[in-house]
Amino acid sequence: MASLLWLCFLVAILHPSCFTITTAKQTYIVQMNNHQKPTSYLTHHDWYADSLQSLASTNPDAILYSYTNAYHGFSASLDPDQVEALRQSESVLGVYEDTVYQLHTTRTPEFLGIENELGLWSGHTPQQLNAASHDVIIGVLDTGVWPESKSFDDAAMPAVPARWKGECEEGEDFKPTVCNKKLIGARKFSKGFRLAAGAISKEKESPRDQDGHGTHTSTTAAGAQVGNASLFGFASGTARGMSVHARVATYKVCWKTGCFGSDILAGMDRAISDGVDVLSMSLGGGSAPYYRDTIAIGAFKAMEMGVFVSCSAGNSGPAKASLANVAPWIMTVGAGTLDRDFPAYAVLGNGKRVTGVSLYSGKGMGDKPIELVYFNDKGTGSSSNLCMPGSLQPDAVRGKVVFCDRGVNPRVEKGQVVKEAGGIGMILANTAESGEELVADSHMLPAVAVGRKIGDEIREYLKTEKNPKALLSFGGTVLGVKPSPVVAAFSSRGPNMVTPQILKPDVIGPGVNILAGWSEGIGPTGLEMDTRKTQFNIMSGTSMSCPHISGLAALIKAAHPGWSPSAIKSALMTTAYIVDNTKSPLRDAAGGQFSTPFAHGAGHVEPHKAISPGLVYDISTEEYIAFVCSLGYDIKQVQAVVNRANVTCARKLGDPGRLNYPSFSVLFGKSRVVRYTRQLTNVGLAGSAYDVVAEAPEGVQVTVKPKRLVFKKEGDKMRYTVTFVSRKSNSDDLFGSITWKNAENQVRSPVAFGWARVV
Repeated sequence: MASLLWLCFLVAILHPSCFTITTAKQTYIVQMNNHQKPTSYLTHHDWYADSLQSLASTNPDAILYSYTNAYHGFSASLDPDQVEALRQSESVLGVYEDTVYQLHTTRTPEFLGIENELGLWSGHTPQQLNAASHDVIIGVLDTGVWPESKSFDDAAMPAVPARWKGECEEGEDFKPTVCNKKLIGARKFSKGFRLAAGAISKEKESPRDQDGHGTHTSTTAAGAQVGNASLFGFASGTARGMSVHARVATYKVCWKTGCFGSDILAGMDRAISDGVDVLSMSLGGGSAPYYRDTIAIGAFKAMEMGVFVSCSAGNSGPAKASLANVAPWIMTVGAGTLDRDFPAYAVLGNGKRVTGVSLYSGKGMGDKPIELVYFNDKGTGSSSNLCMPGSLQPDAVRGKVVFCDRGVNPRVEKGQVVKEAGGIGMILANTAESGEELVADSHMLPAVAVGRKIGDEIREYLKTEKNPKALLSFGGTVLGVKPSPVVAAFSSRGPNMVTPQILKPDVIGPGVNILAGWSEGIGPTGLEMDTRKTQFNIMSGTSMSCPHISGLAALIKAAHPGWSPSAIKSALMTTAYIVDNTKSPLRDAAGGQFSTPFAHGAGHVEPHKAISPGLVYDISTEEYIAFVCSLGYDIKQVQAVVNRANVTCARKLGDPGRLNYPSFSVLFGKSRVVRYTRQLTNVGLAGSAYDVVAEAPEGVQVTVKPKRLVFKKEGDKMRYTVTFVSRKSNSDDLFGSITWKNAENQVRSPVAFGWARVV
């Protein structure tokens, strides 16, 4: 049976909870008012244990984790009465059920223009950037690591930074000696998972990656250069991460039944104290108020400690309002395509040749057309059209090519279902939900994936042809594909449902058909019967785009070690581009139409420009606290988010949209006028001057004052005010932009406009 983690990050597949907790007790995360700790206790853990025993009448051993950095509190196994007793205590800020999060699951250095890192850092040599990168540490929270991967080669790397406090934990199949000067840490966190899974799991207690996802994401972020890399000949070339010279530390928080909030929080807590500079998390669980969002709370403390946090936006697109990880102190990353493809072809019995994609690498199906069958029994409740397990009858499939509709179960599983029923090939066709997006898979039998339009043509052919046939063939790797990038259909979309005044996602990065390191503990499809071994695999998902941005953030951190996480985020956002390689506005794979900031945020990242952005929108911790205070939360909920028990909300923003964010999301309600002030910091040359250009949709007037900003020296800060006036109501979302520009830089902010219904 396929690993459930594999199912979780396969693109655009939604998964229900994988298990049911049958015991009365379950895991809760308890947030404490740390300022109320009596001085008689030496440590917070001692206080937590005693509080648990006295308040909830339970053994202190019920505590799974004590949190000290990302959170103030603990997680414990509790029954409902104990939970209620804790909630009545003045020293307890909140008690929350443990949440299950799921994983969101070569060519990119060339595509991003950083294959040789030349010109990245104006005024400095590539060698200087490389040396600075050695001091940057990327922490990856995921499914662990396959340390033997060549992508973790530490040849010529200097000694590990003295500030590093992490370690390589021993496990059942993991020796501390497998870490080195590249892979400098590997830890595991499984107490929340174990308590929920009980005896059903046979997974080993080890940081080793038996799933592949963690190795793929960590090597995407910072893998060393590996020559002659490929997946069975596909995407061959030199594989490397975004920040080749950065260090990697991995924290295994995800297991077969998912990633538990208690374990994630423990991983974040330890990563912060270990000394990571960047946290990369390709996982999420939808959106919720920030005081109930484990990742948002942990990320707030990380931001306050100077750690840049990058998270995947989710794979629930193209549905609107489908984002995860939307807190403004998190970099929320969507996915786009590369200019590389893996074409495959199907010649139908009528002579028509259609094009799709595939990573099939076997012998093929010969050179004679084979009978093509499709089991579309509408109204019968059958799932045969989806090629679900057990849905195909061998007598009807044996020796034939099967046409399968995409959806519900994993794409690679459909191929295995066809193969087990005796089929010798598969055409996998998109439906309206996935549109024209094509994601290649390393199928176990000859298989071609096609878009919705071609799929509909083949469906019509199957209806009208008495003896339908097909012959499948495979075209290897093709570069220079146009248009690219295109926003992936699976990439989750805005608007942001937690705080609509903050535009999300922030940016998109490469997330479709990405080659990176892989675990040799599992085949490339993740299916149990897939016994093939490969050191690299090609995967798709916002899981893949997130570590691209994590690695680029590490490069910027190396070039500008004094920059805050919000300054790094601003640099990546305001320099992003919104035009593809045909000079057309970015398109959306879901339907082929032009994309919008609700799909691509500020645009596609552009590393060369991001490292020297000219101006940045910086945000202090205190301003983020004022933002949280403006959300209508009660004081305990605010304290829960910001991890401070002494917050009084004496300062709050009049409107959450007043946060000094690098983008705008304007909501017109009773008032047809919205006015925001932003502050820009000069990180470029002294004497830099910028003029503003505002683009607005019809029916909206935008006025910016002043229209020109002159920065006398580096580090100077200047404010501007922008007034948005709605001339008429509109039921559609509209978009514009505000750009500060001079001969060297364009500092662009997207603007989304929405109209709330006034009752």
